[in-house]
Amino acid sequence: MNTDFILKQRLICVAVIDRPDDAIPLAESLLAGGLNVIEVTFRTAGAAECIARIRKSVPQIAVGAGTLLTPDQVKQAVDAGSQFGVSPGLSEAVSNAAHKHKMPLFPGVITPSEVMRTMELGWKQLKFFPSETSGGVNALKALIGPFGHTGIGFIPTGGITAAMLANYLAIKQVAAVGGSWMADRKLVAEKSWSRITGLTAEAMNIIAATSAK
Repeated sequence: MNTDFILKQRLICVAVIDRPDDAIPLAESLLAGGLNVIEVTFRTAGAAECIARIRKSVPQIAVGAGTLLTPDQVKQAVDAGSQFGVSPGLSEAVSNAAHKHKMPLFPGVITPSEVMRTMELGWKQLKFFPSETSGGVNALKALIGPFGHTGIGFIPTGGITAAMLANYLAIKQVAAVGGSWMADRKLVAEKSWSRITGLTAEAMNIIAATSAK
């Protein structure tokens, strides 16, 4: 899948789904709020099933797999229909598996050395993680300094809230922001679908206002 579609809305919902039965209602709630991208993290046993269910029943939404730590998880994600993958760090084994299966990957980076290595491995969109505990917007701007002319894009993720969204999106090299606040694990467990839709719509309004400037 072309990553342009994945990143077009400049927001990726990062979701931990404990019960596969919640996958479809969650995807539908995000769509109702105006967002068509979700990253289902491989932090639960049912992650692959959640991805498969969303792909089958909510085709309007792009679904990816997050927290990919091993080549085997990459294969599970691809077999489930994942359209992109996200890793919290840089693993050459995970990178090679993603290339093998022709799945777009957003590897995690936090240092200049990691950025340079991911570029060598052929990736253009990098997850800046954990963003807030690593210095947030100012740290990301400093990291971008040597790479701003390379065409590399960043997806800051980790501890970001709606209140911080505009500041990140104001950075030219930020392709999108990864966030879980609109679909917090507790909200999903409680089946708070209308609340998730409302928080998603709020985020999309912020993005629209930022883009209009």
